[in-house]
Amino acid sequence: MSSTIGRGFFVAAGDGVWENTEPGVRRRIMAYLDEMMMVEVLFEKNAVGSLHSHPHIQASYVAEGRFEVTIDGVITTLEQGGSFIVPGNLTHGVKALEAGRLIDIFTPHRAEFLK
Repeated sequence: MSSTIGRGFFVAAGDGVWENTEPGVRRRIMAYLDEMMMVEVLFEKNAVGSLHSHPHIQASYVAEGRFEVTIDGVITTLEQGGSFIVPGNLTHGVKALEAGRLIDIFTPHRAEFLK
């Protein structure tokens, strides 16, 4: 069996560069291939991930906290363990009702996140 360590298949918890994206919001790319990207996003209480849209399919998991989630004008509250999926090109955003963390998956990867 050949080793895959060092080929980008594994990402340690301390790996990745944190980037401030909006007031009270930071993200780091966890791992990606052309077809998929996983991103960790940290929110301070009351921080907002502004309403936006993109052609990528997005699935998000609430790893910590509680969020007000808006997708295509529909608003719901999700807490730790909840998840949501956004088809491409639908307007969506979140507000952190308490400090929290989302794990976002995009397909295909978000090329604009790479620097």
